[in-house]
Amino acid sequence: MTAAQAKWLERIIIGVCVLSIVAIFQPFSIKLFSIGCVTVVVGALAFNLVPLAQEGVEWRFIVKVTVIILIVLGVAASLGVGTAFLYVDYLESLR
Repeated sequence: MTAAQAKWLERIIIGVCVLSIVAIFQPFSIKLFSIGCVTVVVGALAFNLVPLAQEGVEWRFIVKVTVIILIVLGVAASLGVGTAFLYVDYLESLR
């Protein structure tokens, strides 16, 4: 990756984060709020790539780190949903 590409990658990630926060706190549109809620999570996960936005880092490595981040997100989401279902089963067993 060249220095210009690294700078652009960093600016795009930070831009997504800023725009998602603005979308969440705007008082006009519920659809824009919903989009902001999704993009704030995407931006927060993408922010992990900012330290890699340096000259000389290969794009293959950035893609590899992105896949790892998405796998961790999937595991965490699965654990959260699974825990919620188990808690519902536990509450139903108390009746």
